[in-house]
Amino acid sequence: MRILVKGAGVAGLTVAWQLYRHGFRVSVAEQADRVGAGASGFAGGMLAPWCERESAEEPVLALGRLAADWWEAALPGHVNRRGTLVVAAGRDAGELDRFCRRTSGWEWLDEQAIAALEPDLAGRFRRALFFRQEAHLDPRQALSGLAAGLEEARMRLTFGVTGDADLAHYDRVIDCTGAAQIGRLPGLRGVRGEMLCVETSEVSLSRPVRLLHPRHPIYIVPRQGNRFMIGATMIESDDTGPITARSLMELLNAAYALNPAFGEARVTETGAGARPAYPDNLPRVTQEGRTLHVNGLYRHGFLLAPAIAGEVARLLLGEGNQPERRAS
Repeated sequence: MRILVKGAGVAGLTVAWQLYRHGFRVSVAEQADRVGAGASGFAGGMLAPWCERESAEEPVLALGRLAADWWEAALPGHVNRRGTLVVAAGRDAGELDRFCRRTSGWEWLDEQAIAALEPDLAGRFRRALFFRQEAHLDPRQALSGLAAGLEEARMRLTFGVTGDADLAHYDRVIDCTGAAQIGRLPGLRGVRGEMLCVETSEVSLSRPVRLLHPRHPIYIVPRQGNRFMIGATMIESDDTGPITARSLMELLNAAYALNPAFGEARVTETGAGARPAYPDNLPRVTQEGRTLHVNGLYRHGFLLAPAIAGEVARLLLGEGNQPERRAS
């Protein structure tokens, strides 16, 4: 069986990897000129199903709790299992209580425990929630790692592809083109997310930190080389234009509130993208002829893509499709 995966974002590459692991021969076609050119490249990379349960439905926790294991198996050494720290300013202390009521898997930390976990936050917060089981990864490194693994396995990855001229050469098509299907797939809408990256040697964090605020909650995710990703806005819009001045100020002000040393950080990148979402903000696999559409990952791409990729594999195998056996 010949399978074409359209899209080389997190959905497309995880589907391709899962099908490859099941023995299918897969080709990947991407309109952009590189891996991670779309919204996946601007993601936080947090594998945080317990935290996400605060504003998401139960399936996000059920489907996402094994994501870290999937990514570690696919890309050994890429997953940082240091948990998630959730804090709030003194005037917003009630936000912590609300957050804990809506989630599970946490433990309370006092000032001393916060300082032991993150020394650069010492003395800044009286209480925090620590989600010990959570993890994170660098999205761009993860996407590049999957692409490299597929190419090493002699799966075909093609970039700069426009049109559907080659579809006749494939038995099944898995469409993972995300926001490109807004307006075409029923119910799919865009939710704009904006982020920025900064660089500073004045702050050190070992894990993602979420700063709660009634209007502007943010998260800060550490990257290699004294870099930090700060995100993210959630705006009901499919606009993919540059980050707005308002959002830039909100993100920077929140980072400054976490640690004033971020005020001297260098802004190295800003980005914005439209994340595809269905009305319930949960992903779906739908069928249209011989095409399966994988879409609606919303803000949970790296968290839920492994589970959805597994669903695609089960659907194909359940239809009696036999993978192409590769020579050992």
